Amino acid sequence: MGYRRYRIRMTYDVARVRGLVPALGDGWVRLDAPVGMQPPEAVVSAVTAELRTARALPGAPFSASRRAAELEDGARRAVADLVGGNPRGVVLGPGPAVLLARLADAVADLWAPGDAVVVSRLDDAAGVLPWLRAADRTGAHVRWAEIDIETCELPVWQYDELLDGPVRVVATTAASAHVGTRPDVPAIAARTRAAGALLVVDASTAAAHGPVQLDALGADVVALDAAAWGGPHVGALVFRAPALLDRLGSCALDPGARGPRRLELGVHPAPLLAGLIASVDHLADLDDRATGTRRQRLRTSLRSLHTHLRDLHDDLLLDLLGTGATVLGQAADRVPALSLTHARPAAEVAEHLARRGICAVPDPGDHGLLAHLGTAEIGGALRVGLAHYTTRSETRALADALAGLH
Repeated sequence: MGYRRYRIRMTYDVARVRGLVPALGDGWVRLDAPVGMQPPEAVVSAVTAELRTARALPGAPFSASRRAAELEDGARRAVADLVGGNPRGVVLGPGPAVLLARLADAVADLWAPGDAVVVSRLDDAAGVLPWLRAADRTGAHVRWAEIDIETCELPVWQYDELLDGPVRVVATTAASAHVGTRPDVPAIAARTRAAGALLVVDASTAAAHGPVQLDALGADVVALDAAAWGGPHVGALVFRAPALLDRLGSCALDPGARGPRRLELGVHPAPLLAGLIASVDHLADLDDRATGTRRQRLRTSLRSLHTHLRDLHDDLLLDLLGTGATVLGQAADRVPALSLTHARPAAEVAEHLARRGICAVPDPGDHGLLAHLGTAEIGGALRVGLAHYTTRSETRALADALAGLH
C-alpha cells in the first residue's frame, strides 16, 4: 500500500505547479485557499493580454467582434469540459452568488402557494440566501436539512421526510468550504428526482480539489466559482438539460434572449473570460503526464490532484494532534478545507501565524455553518485550506506554529 501511494504521488509534481504561480514568490505560506486560490501565470497573462486588445461586442463582422464571440464560446466550452456538461447549458456571470440569485428568482416565478424549498445547514450563505429570499417573496415553505454536529456530515435519510409534499427545489453543496464535508449528492439526487424537484448543487469547492462530473452527481444545475481554483472572479451555472433554460423567466436586456443568455445580464468582460479559459487549461495540465482532449486531461490531472491533496490532508490531521487546535467535523469523505478552534480567539491565532509567515483566515463564526456549530461563543474559528501548490513542509509549518502558541 505504501508503494502504491508513493507511485501516485510521483505523478503530481507540486514543485512544478508552484513554479507556475507567481504570487508564491513572496515567501508566505498560503493556506487561505477557502477564500480563493492564487492565480497561475497563465491566468494573469491571459487577462493582461486581453486588456491590451481592441474592445468590441460579439455580433459584428470585424475581427475584434469575432474575437469577443470566440472568447464567450470558449469560456462556455471550458466550463462544460470541467464538469462534463454541454456548452449550451453554461450560464456565465459575476459569481455564483449573483447567478444563484438570478436562478432563484426565475425558478420562483413558477412556484405556487404551499410549495417548499429544501436547503442545508452545510451550505455557504451564497447557496442558501437566494432560496430563502425567494421563499420569503413567494410565501413558499423552507425546510432545513440538518448536519450531525459531531461529524458535520449531512445524513441522507432525512431527505425522505424533507421531500414529502410539493417540493420545488433542493439546494446543497458538493463540498463545504468551511469543514470540507462531501455529502452523498448522488443519493440526495435520487430522492430529489423521485420527488420531481430541481436539484441545485454548489460545486465550487469540490471542483477546486478534484474531479466533478455533472452526470455522476445527478444534479440538474451546478454552480461554480473560478476564483476557487485560481481563476478570475467569474461564476457559472451548468444545466444538465440546456432546454430547461428556455422554460425559465428571463432577466436579459434582450427580450429575445434564448438559452444561457436568459440568465445573463449585459456584456461579459472579455479579460475575465480569457482568464477563465486559462484557469481551466491550467487545471487540465496540473499532471504533466495527462494527454488527450482537455476533458481527458482534466480527468487525469484532477484525479492526481485529489490523491495529492488527500494524502497531504491526512498528514496534516495527524500533525494537528496535540497542537491545541481542534478540527471541526470528522466526515468520512471530505476535501482539505478545515475550520479549527483554539483556546485563543481565532483573530489572535491568525495574527500569531501571520508573524510566522503563514496565511490563514479568521472567521468570527457569527453566521452560517460556523454559527450553527457555536464557534462565535469561543472566539470564532480559523479557516485553513490546501491548494494545488501546497507542500508537506507548509502543512508542517502550520502545525509547528500552532504547537508553539502558548
